Amino acid sequence: MSSSQLRIKLLASLFIIVALLLGVKLYLVQVVNGATYSLEADRQYARPSKDVFDRGSIFFTDKTGEYISAASLKTGYTVALNPSIIENIDEVYNKLSSVVEVDEELFFEKVRKTDDPWEELLTRVDKDTADSIIDLDIPGVSIHKERWRYYPGGMLAAHTLGLLGFNGEHFGGRYGIERHYNDILNRGDNELYVNFFAEVFSDISETVIKKDYSREGDVILTVEPTVQLELETKLHEISEEWGSAQSMGIIMDPKTGDVVALAVTPAFDPNDFSDIEDASAFSNPLIERVYEMGSIIKPLTVAAGLDSGAITPETTYYDTGALTIDQATISNYDGEGRGTVPMQEVLSQSLNTGVSFIVKEMGKDTFRDYMYGFGLSEETGIDLPGETNSLVSNLESPRDIEYATASFGQGIALTPIMTVRALAALGNGGSLVTPHLVKSIDYVKGGDKEISHLGEERRVISAATSETITRMLVEVVDSALLDGKVKIDTHSVAAKTGTAQIASPAGGYYDDRSLHSFFGYFPAYEPEFIVFLMTIEPKGVRYASQTLTYPFHDLTKFLINYYEIPPDR
Repeated sequence: MSSSQLRIKLLASLFIIVALLLGVKLYLVQVVNGATYSLEADRQYARPSKDVFDRGSIFFTDKTGEYISAASLKTGYTVALNPSIIENIDEVYNKLSSVVEVDEELFFEKVRKTDDPWEELLTRVDKDTADSIIDLDIPGVSIHKERWRYYPGGMLAAHTLGLLGFNGEHFGGRYGIERHYNDILNRGDNELYVNFFAEVFSDISETVIKKDYSREGDVILTVEPTVQLELETKLHEISEEWGSAQSMGIIMDPKTGDVVALAVTPAFDPNDFSDIEDASAFSNPLIERVYEMGSIIKPLTVAAGLDSGAITPETTYYDTGALTIDQATISNYDGEGRGTVPMQEVLSQSLNTGVSFIVKEMGKDTFRDYMYGFGLSEETGIDLPGETNSLVSNLESPRDIEYATASFGQGIALTPIMTVRALAALGNGGSLVTPHLVKSIDYVKGGDKEISHLGEERRVISAATSETITRMLVEVVDSALLDGKVKIDTHSVAAKTGTAQIASPAGGYYDDRSLHSFFGYFPAYEPEFIVFLMTIEPKGVRYASQTLTYPFHDLTKFLINYYEIPPDR
């Protein structure tokens, strides 16, 4: 016999022996111990996969650098029924009810589905209750470990964190950080339950094809939880006092773009949002919607005029209270003229005619170039999903009136985050930053890695212009804003209010609806924070100085005290 024939016979014998062993094993399983294994199979037909549910964590960073949980996992148990093997329905219901509250109607609805071996009865049951049910040893009732997403802060930073949900058949991040960093936070399929036999074969495939875990990690935010709570509290008070449809705010480091707090009210609880019928409640209007911002755009116009050399702080113009441009009339908020007016008063008295004068002096092409330079025609690149672009086509119009209205924030629509980015350049020396919420990612493999959000530096205005416009905005706070009542003797603050008309879908603007905005940065000449506030359709009040000045002042004093910012004057 040749060596090749011998090898063939040996292999054939080996296959026969393996087949016999498998046959014996199947006989023992199916015949000798069939009843026992059948019961076990019924209890384990649908069971947690080997990884249960898993997902990376999200952390806030407090002012000391400590990580505070923002989104994590919570562990509990699912109580499941196998109606096909439950014999005495009433007895099972009574036993379960003795240790846990069970909805009677739901129980009998599920237990009558005798063709279904898996019916979830209860979810997120605690360990003591699960142990009590196990001790009852009820055939057809099984306990399975489960984990789910948990947000310890409830509504805190909900619009930033987002939530989990289904998109078709795929379960994962749907809004906020959960969506934007889903590929980092995700851990495999996130399928809670799998067919027992399907899992056997999936285990084989995972042995052959290894998953790449190199991008998995936890996400560390720049959001400071105490500051976030303070901002949310203040926004809630604003909406309550003035009956606003919505209020929102951003607190950011103007030099780095670190977003310390970002909030929208009303908010939602990502732990339980089943009662929210309109999905738009989950989207973030600070990133995903545009608004005509009104007079907080005036400092950008003044800065452009200064930087281009079209004006100086000492430049004056004659204010008649109104201007007619392209057969359209624009006027000051009160329609009154001030006579000969210096540029400081354009900001201090928020004069529409004044910024229109500046545009005329510099020319509309130069004005457009500066507005584009401030980033008003592009997305900011913030690390949140759904960022939308501005509506600034009026800056391409041949009509002079469009540039005049844009100079005081009407006729162009911007996202709040885009607006904050532009305004931050006034105080940080003249450069655009990239707003961002993620400080670093702690990778499962590879350790903690800082994320660089610093692109090529883009200077918009000179450092000298930044200092000049800041000095003018400090004068607004010290002397003009509520007649100087909110001046802080120990710290310089640069700020400006904005009141904008709200456009009507039918054309023109509503007479009785307005948008109030406010921004400021401090300490003015070396700012650590820029604060932006906005409230939509406040009732019974006309100007942003009435609705937002004191909330801004309160937040400023809070931040100065909380971060122990030393006096600068």
